[in-house]
Amino acid sequence: MKIGFVGLGAMGSAMASNLLAAGHPVHVWNRSPEPVRALTDRGATAATDLTEIFACDVVLSALSDDDAVTRLLLDEDLLAVAPAGAVHVNTATISTELAARAHQRYTELGLRYVAAPVLGNSEVARAGNLTVLVAGDAAAITAVQPLIDVIGRRTWTIGDRPPQANLLKIQVNYLIACSIGALAEATTVTEAAKLDPTLLIDIISDQLFTGVVYPTYGRKIAARDYEPVAFKLALGHKDMNLALDTAQAHGVPLPLGAVLRDAYIDARAHGQSEQHWLAVTETVRRRAGLERE
Repeated sequence: MKIGFVGLGAMGSAMASNLLAAGHPVHVWNRSPEPVRALTDRGATAATDLTEIFACDVVLSALSDDDAVTRLLLDEDLLAVAPAGAVHVNTATISTELAARAHQRYTELGLRYVAAPVLGNSEVARAGNLTVLVAGDAAAITAVQPLIDVIGRRTWTIGDRPPQANLLKIQVNYLIACSIGALAEATTVTEAAKLDPTLLIDIISDQLFTGVVYPTYGRKIAARDYEPVAFKLALGHKDMNLALDTAQAHGVPLPLGAVLRDAYIDARAHGQSEQHWLAVTETVRRRAGLERE
């Protein structure tokens, strides 16, 4: 298969690099040239424009939001150059509305659209250990499964409608955001009481909250260690908006989500958009009168 890859941020670059390492020929395109140069050094072919990418049998994309996906991947002139039966694998966290619209348009044009949002940050992506939620035409998923196996450690097949995968990904990110918010508040109370927040995390991680989020994120929050920036706070804000919009579409109130969205707005107003989304902890501390040293 001739593979095209669009969107070479930290996540996309990691996934494209792993495909190259596995021996797949990959054509790459990105708005900024630096990631393209880095991947061509590893054997990728730099596309002069997006028409070269869309002429591939399979296109994978890792773009930041609905706006980028709409502008770059639903362009009618680009879709017109795609070969019949070509598959687009969209790994981005986007709205269920856009996933449905993209699926419909691709089907109308004789193309195949697979939603494949991923769980994991850029460090996990570099290790090829992402969890991939896929939904779409079964034959299309089967065709691209060897590529998905390279970028991820496990694939969850959700169903035949792409929005299903995006809905579950949004819920996962919502739960992580809620956990971060709770950890931020609990560690701030512990600090205000002149106790060591790390001790709190050690206690809850011993048996009560095992896994990745509470032990790993909890220790970083307790230490106020927000480096390296594996997932930007601005993206956390975007995902919170997606969670609230999705819940509203299904008639479900998310009062916790509204509170968390305000915390992200506060953090961004204090210049934290490019920081790790764990740094929303500083909003809790500011409101408690515990300014960052």
